[in-house]
Amino acid sequence: MQVAHSRSGKGIFLVVLGATLWGVSGTMAQYVFSEYHVSPVWVVGVRLFFAGSILLIWSLVTSGREVFKIFSNKRDAISIILFGLLGMMPSQLTYFSAVSYSNAPTATVLQNLGPLFIIVYVAIAGRKMPRRIDMISIAIALFGTFMLATNGHFNQLALTPMGMFWGLLAGVATAVYTLMPRRLLKVYDARIVVGWAMFIGGFPFIPNTFFGNSVPLDSELVLLLALIVVVGTVFTYLFYLSSLKYIAATTTGMLGAFEPLTATVLAVTVLGTPLTVPELVGGAMILLTTFIQALGTKY
Repeated sequence: MQVAHSRSGKGIFLVVLGATLWGVSGTMAQYVFSEYHVSPVWVVGVRLFFAGSILLIWSLVTSGREVFKIFSNKRDAISIILFGLLGMMPSQLTYFSAVSYSNAPTATVLQNLGPLFIIVYVAIAGRKMPRRIDMISIAIALFGTFMLATNGHFNQLALTPMGMFWGLLAGVATAVYTLMPRRLLKVYDARIVVGWAMFIGGFPFIPNTFFGNSVPLDSELVLLLALIVVVGTVFTYLFYLSSLKYIAATTTGMLGAFEPLTATVLAVTVLGTPLTVPELVGGAMILLTTFIQALGTKY
């Protein structure tokens, strides 16, 4: 019994730490966009290319030629390429674009609509109505999205149309990202799958990242980018995925709420981002659906 508690405690620590660092990463990205006026495309290109390279080099040192084994199977090779280009890249680009056009807390909350899009996809693919608890989750999420987008007013938008557009796309992209790599993660080490997906997803950005933009790099920007890449990407993915070895995926999903919580606290206290009560209520309603879905797997 004590061993079980120790394992679950380790899993909870890992997922909370990973989700918290994700929230920190989003806040740092908001600061970079507002202070340095760089494009989300450039930041995503830097993040994916360097984070993917770090994970692959790390895997090469520890696992040797196992890093390339994924390409020895034609089906797996196609899957990892598609995951990088259609899963990893869109999820990163839509999220950072949403941060750029709104703010880190709003973008992070809208990204958490991903599970709701999964519900819709499963219902359509299976040609059956969602469960009652799924319908309740959808209704709550829609109300939360309305509060977040309108600030509680029926006749106006509190978010910019582009912020809302990219935020909702981030939710869709998160759903796709969640569904795509499940088979690969059962066969290959998570570092290898995520590393190749990031590297492949970042490859199309190379011309823009290294040759298309003359971004004036100073010591502060380099430090922030390094933190976003290493702390906010490499370690967060490893902490989050490693937690699945010790606790259930439903628990991991619930504790992932620390990401928007961290992003909100930092954006308000450090960056001075204004958030109204209706916006906070809307965000809380969307996050509530995560807990409802987790309960739905138990009862």
